[in-house]
Amino acid sequence: MLEMKPACERCGTDLPAQAPGAFICSFECTFCAECADELDERCPNCAGELVDRPTRAKSKATRQ
Repeated sequence: MLEMKPACERCGTDLPAQAPGAFICSFECTFCAECADELDERCPNCAGELVDRPTRAKSKATRQ
C-alpha cells in the first residue's frame, strides 16, 4: 500500500490523504504543489520525477 505521508518534507504543509495537491517520487518522498513547482518537479532526495499523488477515500484513510 502507498504510504500517505501527512506533510510536505520541505515546508511542512499538511497534506491529508483525502486531499489533492501532494506530489511524490517513486520512493514516496512527499511534497506540496508549491514546493514541487519550486523543485521543477524533481525530488531533491533521489532526482526522480515528482508526480501527483493519488487521493484516498476518507472512509479508507484510517484502514490499514
